[in-house]
Amino acid sequence: MDDGTWSIGELARRAGVTVKTVRFYSDQGLLPEAARSSGGHRRYGPDALDRLRLIRSLRALDLPVPDVGRVLVRESALEDVVAGRLAEVGSRLTALRWQEAALQSLRDCTAGERAERLRLIGAVTAPPSTTALARFWRRELPARLPAGLRASIVDAAVPQPPADPTPAQVLVFARLHALVSGARPPVDHWRSPAGRTLCGRTDDEVRPAVLFEGLGEAFELASAELRARRRPYGGDALDCFVAAHARTYGARDTPVFRQRLGVLLTVTADPVLDRYWQLSGELAGPLEPTLGAAQEWLRAALDAGPARPAPSD
Repeated sequence: MDDGTWSIGELARRAGVTVKTVRFYSDQGLLPEAARSSGGHRRYGPDALDRLRLIRSLRALDLPVPDVGRVLVRESALEDVVAGRLAEVGSRLTALRWQEAALQSLRDCTAGERAERLRLIGAVTAPPSTTALARFWRRELPARLPAGLRASIVDAAVPQPPADPTPAQVLVFARLHALVSGARPPVDHWRSPAGRTLCGRTDDEVRPAVLFEGLGEAFELASAELRARRRPYGGDALDCFVAAHARTYGARDTPVFRQRLGVLLTVTADPVLDRYWQLSGELAGPLEPTLGAAQEWLRAALDAGPARPAPSD
């Protein structure tokens, strides 16, 4: 035809694609026709060639057809589409890295270890989810905590899996996942074995929200001491730690209170939580102390540090 339009075959030849490809994009509404011939055949204008090349470039990035359509309608949508695609690719790469590390862990273990490792690793998705860990902490924390405080504690207590893990880290996370997924009877962390809390107060008189709000600052101070590789001692971190407990139980920070607190922390130590923090520490590495490491440092400081002097009159 002499009207400056091309047939579907001519457009396909100029673009270096098949007629089937042109027809597909036309049927999807991505490549509008300029006209129809008298015989009902599709005709395309020269601008269809640039549009088809753009479609091919976007599809070469594996963008879904609906996203390609969004970009063709509104060029500014490209930034959002690319950002979404990058997130998807990143998630897939993380999954592949976890699968690779998991396979290496299975390859490098002994025949006697293989069955257990396969059971542990097989229970974890790739990329791994921290849902089970967060659920574990929501069960462990006192029911009376404000929602915002509870959420911040869960965020701090749940380690984030590394994007590029080693085989050892994959195995550690799998063991952590198995630990929190196992059956666990309800544990009351606020009572002594005798059924009374510190200073003889009943469970209803204890204010766990006050404790956790105060422990946040104490753990930050203790974490700084851990990063500096300082031995546990009686300083600001310990003072803040003891003060949080004293406010919780409506008591004063005295040598007697510190002695009782040390006993209570010892007798209420939980092997499951100790194991949780051990595995979390292995996953995070020595440069990022966990809440459990800060707690242990403070507990050791309580045993080793001098008692806080009584205020002068």
